Amino acid sequence: MKFMILRKADANTENGVMPNEALLSAMGDYNMQLAQAGVLRAGEGLKPTRDGVRIKFQQGKPIISDGPFTETKELLAGYTVIEVDSRQEAINWATRWPVEDADGNAELELRQLYELSDFADGPGLQKHIELEQKLRKQPLSTSSYLLFDGNCREAFEFYAEVLGGDIVMMMSGGESPIADEMPAEFADKIMHISLQVGNWILMGSDCPPGMFEKPQGFHVQLAFADENQAETTFNQLAEGGNVQMPFEPTFWAKRFGMLVDRFGTPWMINCGQCAV
Repeated sequence: MKFMILRKADANTENGVMPNEALLSAMGDYNMQLAQAGVLRAGEGLKPTRDGVRIKFQQGKPIISDGPFTETKELLAGYTVIEVDSRQEAINWATRWPVEDADGNAELELRQLYELSDFADGPGLQKHIELEQKLRKQPLSTSSYLLFDGNCREAFEFYAEVLGGDIVMMMSGGESPIADEMPAEFADKIMHISLQVGNWILMGSDCPPGMFEKPQGFHVQLAFADENQAETTFNQLAEGGNVQMPFEPTFWAKRFGMLVDRFGTPWMINCGQCAV
């Protein structure tokens, strides 16, 4: 059973008063308890209604009204979604809401969510079932994972510079929990590394001695809007490597090129889509 804990708005939330450190910490503890109990599904705070809009339909025509909205008691400041075994369990969690919120005067509303099993069978329900099944198959993210023959660290430091990214995680063989099981020569090699570039991640590692195989059958594809930057990136990646297709106009893009860099990683660079 899923329930939504609705935190009602008040004068402070509508005025955009940010939570103090004590409340942030208390809410963090509360959410951690929900997570550790395995019942937390989602939760967010809402900005004041001055940043929102209302859309009211009259005979199918949308009428949009900008915030703020005045009826504070009917407004929301945030929500938490939990999944529990009973209504009483949901109530128990809601009553444990941090007292630091609104000096112990916060108002909550607990509402149970409809689930697909609540609806009668039919074509309409089947659409929702198919959508749920489709969404369940979709991974949270996808990432290229590159393997190297001992030069992973050097390659990723180079990629971070060329692509404007940040190395957010790096672990050597000697730093891993199984360091005593690794070959001595692997101690300073990379067991795992993650490079954050905007909203995507590039991952990689060194192969254990004697297990490296040359990458083949794929390319890491990069798309750019700025033609000059695309060309600069292509040339930087190509330095010391092998250009498979020069960075030139094509029928599908303003510029496109393929290369294998000096570390053995194959790349495709796309810039802009040609008008049809």
